[in-house]
Amino acid sequence: MVQLHVKRGDESQFLFNTTVLAPVESVIQQITAIYNGRLKVDRICSEIPELADHGTTLPPNMQGLTEEQIADLNLIDEWEEKCVPSGGPVLRRDEIGRRNGQAPNDKMKEVLMRTVEEAKALISKKQVQANVCVTMEMIKDALDPLRGAVMIVYPMGLPPHDPIRMEFEDREDLSGTQASLQVVTEEECQLWWAGKEMQKGKKLQDYIGKNEKTKLVVKIQKKGQGAPGREPVITEEQQKQMMMRQYRRQEELKKLDEGDDDSHMDSEWTDRQALRKQFQGLSNIKWGPR
Repeated sequence: MVQLHVKRGDESQFLFNTTVLAPVESVIQQITAIYNGRLKVDRICSEIPELADHGTTLPPNMQGLTEEQIADLNLIDEWEEKCVPSGGPVLRRDEIGRRNGQAPNDKMKEVLMRTVEEAKALISKKQVQANVCVTMEMIKDALDPLRGAVMIVYPMGLPPHDPIRMEFEDREDLSGTQASLQVVTEEECQLWWAGKEMQKGKKLQDYIGKNEKTKLVVKIQKKGQGAPGREPVITEEQQKQMMMRQYRRQEELKKLDEGDDDSHMDSEWTDRQALRKQFQGLSNIKWGPR
């Protein structure tokens, strides 16, 4: 199998296994699905702690308002009584006014947070260092427990406007958010290797030959952004190691220079005649006026 080390910019994303016979468009389709799937898992994992701390999201027309403003406008969160966490709610007000403050109890919170940690570990970028290739099955294995944990804590479900439920139902609206800039669709994705774009309509073997044991660093880029920057000749870690070795070498040379110092030859203990002078009373004679 050909192993692709997928990057965006200079940042590692994941490892992906394929074959030299795979069409470029098929590789792009699978890579973008995994890439965007990891982003989805990450977005859900960033929202669930807020759910665990402050309960479900308020309706859009109530978010950001104070209690006085909500009372003056006669606004009511009709989902508050429907979407009650298992074991009853605990009051933890949301200072920014985004969630209703009806949080799960500590036991239910632990269920959510433990599942988040497991999901994040599954799609972590550290999988590259562990030489683990990410697949769509792994993305599903991360999403399903998250969905299950939310159902355990909120058996009646979440409000339809809650971003976590919208993510699970693929209804998320990322327009105008920073998260939208991270998403790369299949239509706009380009795959680059060795400073060249891999063109759709060709196969990987048209670029890398027929060796199935090849390992490549490829980069995904949006159309119109031009070629991605080339990889540095040495990595940042390698540069740090080189600087450390150079520093140690300089310290060793400094110690050697100190070892060549012969100023000790002027010391009294190096005088072979010192004992004889001491017996003759000549050891402390000084010349010159007092």
